[in-house]
Amino acid sequence: MGLRVLIADDEPIIRLGLRTILEEQGYEIVGEADTGWKAIALARDMAPDLIILDIRMPQMDGLQAARAIMAERPTAILLLTAYADRELVEEAKRCGVLAYLVKPFKEADLIPAMEIAVARFRELQILQQEAGTLRDAIEARELIEQAKRVLMRYLDVSEAEAFGRIRRLSMNSRKPLKEVAEAILISVPQEEKGRRRRR
Repeated sequence: MGLRVLIADDEPIIRLGLRTILEEQGYEIVGEADTGWKAIALARDMAPDLIILDIRMPQMDGLQAARAIMAERPTAILLLTAYADRELVEEAKRCGVLAYLVKPFKEADLIPAMEIAVARFRELQILQQEAGTLRDAIEARELIEQAKRVLMRYLDVSEAEAFGRIRRLSMNSRKPLKEVAEAILISVPQEEKGRRRRR
């Protein structure tokens, strides 16, 4: 069965386009919202697996809605934005948004971005069990993202495999994921420096 998705965008044509694409791919659309307030209410009532949330909406913007949703019932969120602004991306991360797409986006980019949002949300849930609070988990996630990128680059593995390795190291060493990520960030660049010296 496909993911249960909530679409929140104030433009009816965008909502219709997303619904059409996603239903053709086997996803279940559990609701549509045209304001941030409606997105929060539908997220509460429908308990979707993923929310596709536009950043610019009347009454309440997507970041405010994301913050409220993550405080009330944490859910995987894919943010749609017309701006690839670094400051905006950082603010979205602090709100708990795990992936974003810049409009206009290609249909081929939508499903991978959704899968990334859901995969990262599952990682965040694992982190939250360990960290205790969502805020601590979001802060720890930044370190883990950096450690994943290091492993992906040096070991030539996928993002999922990099996280799997960090998780296995955490379980085997009985250390929190955050500590394992910190150790990777300290040790891998040193190993790379050593390799360069040996050449």
